[in-house]
Parts: sequence; C-alpha cells; structure tokens
Amino acid sequence: MLLVTGGAGFIGSNVVASLNEAGRADIAVNDILGSDGKWHNLSNRQIADFVPPADLLRWLDGRKLEAIVHMGAISSTTATDGDAVMENNFRLSLRLLEWCAATRTPFIYASSAATFGDGHKGFSDDWSIAALKQLKPMNLYGWSKHMFDLAVVERAARKEQMPPQWAGLKFFNVFGANEYHKGEMMSLVAKRFDDAKAGKTVRLFKSHRAGIADGEQKRDFISVDDAVAVVRWLLATPKVSGIFNVGTGVARSFRDLIGAMFAALGREPAIEYIDMPAEIRDSYQYFTQAETENLRHAGYNAAVTPLEDAVRHYVTAYLDRPDRYR
Repeated sequence: MLLVTGGAGFIGSNVVASLNEAGRADIAVNDILGSDGKWHNLSNRQIADFVPPADLLRWLDGRKLEAIVHMGAISSTTATDGDAVMENNFRLSLRLLEWCAATRTPFIYASSAATFGDGHKGFSDDWSIAALKQLKPMNLYGWSKHMFDLAVVERAARKEQMPPQWAGLKFFNVFGANEYHKGEMMSLVAKRFDDAKAGKTVRLFKSHRAGIADGEQKRDFISVDDAVAVVRWLLATPKVSGIFNVGTGVARSFRDLIGAMFAALGREPAIEYIDMPAEIRDSYQYFTQAETENLRHAGYNAAVTPLEDAVRHYVTAYLDRPDRYR
C-alpha cells in the first residue's frame, strides 16, 4: 500500500488519479475534507483507506508501506498562524521522516519554490547545506518548508538514519485539474476562466518596475500532469534521493498564460491592466524560473508540456466541461 498525505488536495489528488490510471487502488489517503467540496477531488477515484490527520500516527503503527508521498501541508502563502503551520508543515513532516527511516520506507515530500523568497539569489537546484542557508523565504509557508528542507539535509549530512529514499520537490507554479478548492491560491487560469468564457475582460496587474511591460511579469508555470510525472518517476527510481526543483525551466508571462486560455476558447485575448495593490508592490515577484539540472542529472528525461498545450488541455478536458474534476 502507498500512503498519500494531502491526497484530497490539488497535487495529492492528481497523484492518486495517476496511480489509479496505472491500475493501482491500494492507496491510503490522509487528509481533511472539510466542508468546501474538496471531496470532489476524489469523486472519480478509488482508494483503499482514508485516514484523518488525528489518526495518522496510530494508523502507521506496525504498518508496512511501499512509500509515503507527503503532499499534505498548510499551503496558503498568506497563512499567519505560525504554530499551526509549524505543527503541520514541520513537526508532522519530521515524524513521518523518522517513521520512514525506522521502517525503511521511501519518503517523497512536497517542498516549495516559496523557499527561494524574492528570487534575488536565483532559483538554484543546489541543495547543499551552504546553498540552502542562503535562502530567505518571504512568508510563513515558505519558511516552514525551508526549515524542513534544512532539517532533512542536515540529518543526511550527519549520516543519521534516513529512509532508503528521500526526495523533496520544490514545486513552482503548478496549475491544473482539482485546484478549485484553493480559493485565492488557485492558478490564474482557474480563477479567470469563467469570466473569459462569459465574454468578460480578464484583469491583470500593471507592471510597476521599469523595463517590464504590463502583463510581462513571469513565472515558471508547470502543468500538474508534469509535476505528478516527477513523483511517479521517483517512486519507480528508488536509488534517487535529494531535493529537486519541479518546473519547466522556462519563465512565461501572465499575458502568455491568459492568452493561451483565450486561444483554447477560440477567442482573441481581452485583457485589462489594473494597478497592483500598493501593499504587495514591494514584495511582488516579477520572475521565477526553475533550474532543473539536478533532476536531469539524476536521470529524469521526460519532456515538459509547452504552456499553450498544457493550458489547452486544462481548458478542454476540465474547465470547459460539466465535470471539472480528474
């Protein structure tokens, strides 16, 4: 059996879907469904068990697993409850790491590109202790993920007991099916699709930086299918451990992203540029782009989906259908 924490969330439910599509149903999901409809992310899926977070450690006691895919976290970049974030994102992750080390179970976990902070030091995939210590996350979520990355690498460097495989994945701007419960943390495609479909103008932030045109702020947008492919590859390649960036390696603009959405609808882009709120101008990232050499050197050789193709698939297979869930 495999355990997927956060298995009803965005990336986690896509991991479950990918495993189901490969013929596997021996999957336990650990998550909180709540009352915001997140259960829909599993409505087309088959699982073997569902484990509430309060029961997780008791459920693990004496159990043997093929691997733990740890996607669960408080993932909002605007979270402010430091104690709750550290309990969920750091302390629980440490307990799972220790359980996997003791039981010789592979451990694949979600880190985040938020660990890079404002990006002024670049987006290197160097996961040495010295390199990681240079990073300065800008929000509580990114800091909690960074603290766990450091703890993992420190343990490995001290040659303490570790899982037979451990891998942290710094996901960049992932978009795709089953992100609808994320509210303001959804991708811009998900947030603006209904407006575009209704013939309304989509609003993007103006640029407030010299030399960068309105809508030309750039991110490394990666489809959730490509992100999950990395997880699946690691599960199939147990000799690979480390911390890896998960992005396309190519920064694209928000104008490109929304243009691709309109193209998928067969329409000309209708974009209006509005002032960025003053309170976020100083901390707004104008550019992210993953370095992915370490993942390639480790042997991962799958092609990434071009932005236009990925957005077209998202629109036609999910957003523009009655059932938007994978």
